[in-house]
Formats: sequence, structure tokens, C-alpha cells
Amino acid sequence: MASAPQQSNLPILYNDLIPLSSVDHKDWKARTVEAAPWLVNTHAVPITSDEFPLAQRFFPIVFSAGPDPVPLALMGLNEGVNVYVDEAGKLINQTYVPAYVRRYPFMLARLRPDNDELSLCFDPGANVIGPDFDDGRALFEDDKPSEVVTGILGFCEQWEQSWQRTQAFMKEITDAKLLIDGEVSIQPEGADKPFIYRGFQMVSEDKLRELRGDQTRKLVQNGILPLLYAHLFSLNLMSDVFNKQFAAGKVMPNESI
Repeated sequence: MASAPQQSNLPILYNDLIPLSSVDHKDWKARTVEAAPWLVNTHAVPITSDEFPLAQRFFPIVFSAGPDPVPLALMGLNEGVNVYVDEAGKLINQTYVPAYVRRYPFMLARLRPDNDELSLCFDPGANVIGPDFDDGRALFEDDKPSEVVTGILGFCEQWEQSWQRTQAFMKEITDAKLLIDGEVSIQPEGADKPFIYRGFQMVSEDKLRELRGDQTRKLVQNGILPLLYAHLFSLNLMSDVFNKQFAAGKVMPNESI
């Protein structure tokens, strides 16, 4: 199923979160990695509405099932399957990497439920930052955040702002009741029955056509209508993802995405 990021637990990809500290991590370094093993078994990642125009060229974009849907970039049609990376987590082809993935292992998080202040945190299991790297760039210099941390913090802040715009986008389309339960049926050559995938939501083209003129005008003026069509165009990539899974022997019939 294309599930939304967990609310009560940690978000997708994250297994732990520790606040970055100039005391505890003063000698730590950050290094560049060429593979993302944490993506190997991840079939869907959150994506911001700002990314739709570019991401729709590379991924099917759907919306998670449930009452609080979020947009997701599909990297596979079944849980545990990712056709965009190899077994080591290296990209198989040049492709757009969603900002959510590029942000990992960092994120801004509230340390206390009674405080709205956000702190820069990281997942220590990612093996991207640590105290024992021979290579890498220092996180702190003279007990102050280095350019590395400043850049990471800036990127995380930009992502939070983009996610706020995404939440506003989602409110608009849910208030307009444009989402329906999605279903994709793919009939590969030689197969007795089609492979049917459910468990996600998508925009209804019929409901789009039935909007009143003032409703459509509002979607045009606030920039939402082009994003909806980017989503709809991206669904054509479902068959491409399926074909890659089929070639790898990783398809499962009649399953939820």
C-alpha cells in the first residue's frame, strides 16, 4: 500500500533521530556516498508539489491512501521493490532524486512536543556522518557549525517550506474532492491475467472536467492545475516501472502499491 509517512513513529527511511550537537559531535565529519542502501527496499518516497514538474518525467506520482494523503514518487509497484537502484543502492540510470531522499539522514524535528522550535537532527544508522572517517568534511569548526552544517540546515529549511506549500496544495485538492481510489491494470504479453495494483489515490479526470468555471479558474490562478496534469501524465510511467519489475522477476499480482 502507498502509505503516508508515519505520524506517531519515525518518517519513511528514518530508524532513529539524534539532535546534532557541537558538544557530542564536535569531531565528526560528513562524507559523500555513492550509494544509498537505505533505498533498496523502499518503493515509495514523499515528494513535494514543487517537484512535480521535474519528477513527473522520471516517476509515477500518486497520493497515499487514507484520510490525510501525501504525494509519493513510486520507485516500485510493490513494497520492498525499488527498480531505480541496484542491490547496493546505486542509481541504475541517471534520474531525478527526490529532495526527501537528498535530505536524508538529516531533518528538522521538534525535540519536545510542547515546543515548536525545530532542531537539526540525523539518523545515526546512515553511516554518512561519524567520528572515525579518514575522509569527509568537518561538521564543526571552533565549536561553530561549519559550511557543511550551514548548507544542510539551509536545505532542510527549504524542504520544510516546500512541504508547507505541499500541505496547502493537498488541502486544495482534497477540499475540491478531486481524489479517487486508484487502480492500475497491466496485461503483459503472454500472461493469462492482468496484474492489478490498488492501494493509492489519484486525481479523477472526470471530476476535473466537472469543476465549475470559478473552481477551475482558482486552480489556474494558484498554480495547482498544471501540477495536477503533471501527476496525471506521470501515471504513464506505471507500465515502465512494471516492465522493469517484470524483467527482474519481482512482480506480484493483485497487490496494493
